[in-house]
Amino acid sequence: MAGGKQGRSPFKRKTKLAKQFQPLRRAVKIPVWGDLGLRAGFALALLFMVIMIHWWDRDGLIDNVDDHISFLDVVYFTMISVTTTGFGDIAPVSDRSRLIEAVIVTPVRIAVLFIFVGAAYDFVIKRSWEKWRMARIQEQLTDHVVVLGHGVSGSQSVGELIERGVDPRQIVVIDPSEDRLAEAEKLGVNVMAADATRDETLKSVRIEKAQSVLVSAGRDDTSILIVLTVRHLAPDVPISVVVRADDNELLARQAGANNVINPVRFTGLLLAGSVKGAHIADYLADLASVGGRVQLVERVVSEAECGCPITELKSGGQGLRVYRDGRAIGFWEDECQMLQKGDVIVEILPTMARDGH
Repeated sequence: MAGGKQGRSPFKRKTKLAKQFQPLRRAVKIPVWGDLGLRAGFALALLFMVIMIHWWDRDGLIDNVDDHISFLDVVYFTMISVTTTGFGDIAPVSDRSRLIEAVIVTPVRIAVLFIFVGAAYDFVIKRSWEKWRMARIQEQLTDHVVVLGHGVSGSQSVGELIERGVDPRQIVVIDPSEDRLAEAEKLGVNVMAADATRDETLKSVRIEKAQSVLVSAGRDDTSILIVLTVRHLAPDVPISVVVRADDNELLARQAGANNVINPVRFTGLLLAGSVKGAHIADYLADLASVGGRVQLVERVVSEAECGCPITELKSGGQGLRVYRDGRAIGFWEDECQMLQKGDVIVEILPTMARDGH
């Protein structure tokens, strides 16, 4: 899943992040046991080197049992020396042997220790900890928001959700780019470096329990494939997707998207609106952002509002549209003069009123 070119997201306006060095890297295509074998081989090579050094300097060693240093004695002394066991039956007595122990064997001892401790951490401790932590996060994932793609659109949506009061712990971001995920992780959201077109990826974030899914893969074909995969696994979860080509909007809806957003078309609408009025584009941006004075709110009609016209909402907002039985009804139509149970209202509400101030 490809993300768009990173822009400066609005939720970073108050925080200037320090530039960090990002090393050039390439995925190592070595299986887990291959990596473990390389580590073990390197440790054995170091041990063999010390054995040969001890064998070359065997005259500087003394065997307190039989006064004879054999090759087996050298191997034995190397192992107890590197592992810091030190029984004392074989010991260095010459100055050169003691210097070798201090200058060569001691660094090798530390290196071997780090190799095996590092391997144990990577293959046992770290993996067990990550699995346990992931299981704990999965247990808490219910009624969450899943954002598939953290490019320009995805990052802005995550920032806007947090500004609107969504708990970052209830947001899951999936993207294959570690750099983009690092930015998302700083916001406190759950992240996963994975391919969102795969069933296993979406199942791992409990997609069927999500409140909503936001898809912004950067490419229309990838986004539509993701929508198909999500709809297959979660038939009832609302899906919003970003597409950039007009002829892909219908395909996205056929794939199962509830909302299809075309940023190119929306930009064109703003530009055209500005020709007829200097403040139209400003007001539309005001409606779309949580930082504006007014907001568009979608909600289910309350019991107290049933039977009332859309112009007399208890929230004090300005009703614009009613969705009833899959139909959109404008505020000027007769059917909006009597709200019914189950109606979904879209209204303009002052931001201060919504926050309860």
